[in-house]
Amino acid sequence: MSPAPIAVDTMGGDHAPEEIIAGAVTAVREHGVPLVLVGQAPRIRRALDGLGVAGEIPIVHADEALDMGEGALASWRKPKSSIAIACHLIKQGRASALVSAGSTAGVVATARLRLRGQQGVMRPAIAVTLPTVPRPTVLLDAGATADVKPETLVQFAALGTAYAQIRLGLERPSVGLLNIGAESSKGNKLAKRAHELLASGNHAVEFAGNVEGHDLLRGIVDVIVTDGFTGNVALKTMEGTVRTAFHEMKQAVTGSRTAKVGAFLQRRRLVELRERLDSDTYGGGVLLGLNGTVVIAHGAARARAITSACVLAHELAAGRIVERIREQIAATRTSRFGRWTHGGDDKDRQNDRPNDKRAERPVEGPEGEAPEKVAERAPVKALEKAPVKAVEKPAEPVAEERPAEPEPVEPPPG
Repeated sequence: MSPAPIAVDTMGGDHAPEEIIAGAVTAVREHGVPLVLVGQAPRIRRALDGLGVAGEIPIVHADEALDMGEGALASWRKPKSSIAIACHLIKQGRASALVSAGSTAGVVATARLRLRGQQGVMRPAIAVTLPTVPRPTVLLDAGATADVKPETLVQFAALGTAYAQIRLGLERPSVGLLNIGAESSKGNKLAKRAHELLASGNHAVEFAGNVEGHDLLRGIVDVIVTDGFTGNVALKTMEGTVRTAFHEMKQAVTGSRTAKVGAFLQRRRLVELRERLDSDTYGGGVLLGLNGTVVIAHGAARARAITSACVLAHELAAGRIVERIREQIAATRTSRFGRWTHGGDDKDRQNDRPNDKRAERPVEGPEGEAPEKVAERAPVKALEKAPVKAVEKPAEPVAEERPAEPEPVEPPPG
């Protein structure tokens, strides 16, 4: 059974709506991806007329659009934006995924508000594909959640595992934790605790240890996990480095006649390298952990990048990424870690923690009575709550309480 059409936000991006619509039309013509275009209907119709496909792609009108400079609060200010309407189509089952090149903060906030997080998922994460060899590497989080807890990073590992299973076709992808050193003792408190949880093996993740910044493009693991702040900085640093390297390479191969001849002889390899390092070929980042698939393209995306994003969204919807994440999170929750992280209140979580010092402290009854006798006479929960000193000392006699004297009753008026 083929998935529902992909909802394309035609109003998001620096080159909207013309470039967005052109990329969507290419996805329909060349890749057979079913789409529905969401945005201002008159502008969409004019663009489709110019491309000669008027009436071939469904249109859903949206009165508002999120500007590229708007942040997370735009999701509340513009409840009828094109992104919000597209999310509503997913909730109704009329669309299987959303593609948008709008503001990342606005897309994430609107999608979280409209689609909600999946059961058991603490925070969503943006997964991006890095151009490593022999196969790509998945990096998350790339900017959805800046401040996280160690348990959140473990869930990111589960999200990345489910994504790599569909995107890379791997049954058991390896997971690495981005850190400042390969040793388990390196890093801040967040990284150390996350390494401890991931290395415990109490979850359905193939943890391979820490990876460093220079390992991002080496392809030594299939999934790299980090917080949204670090991941976003690392991603943009790599993008800037690749652009600078290509600019310098272009200057080098065109600087002289001999260099031009050498570049002509190696043109096939140079084209392959450019294709592999071009971010437009990967379709953008995928917001994981919600009750719907959301692909976020670059804000400066042109038609080619939108086409790749539509194809990626269709592949993920066909692979049932939402159901795969639900299964992966459920497998993580069956561990000891998952029980006290996702279920129960704070008191239950404290009681379920290993090495609880209260359980190790001996309890003695009055006059040195053996702890076993005390345990037979008193319920276990009462012993856990009672202070030790209160059990060791015999109780003092309590003065007999006198019944309270009745208060005088005033006669009713009249």
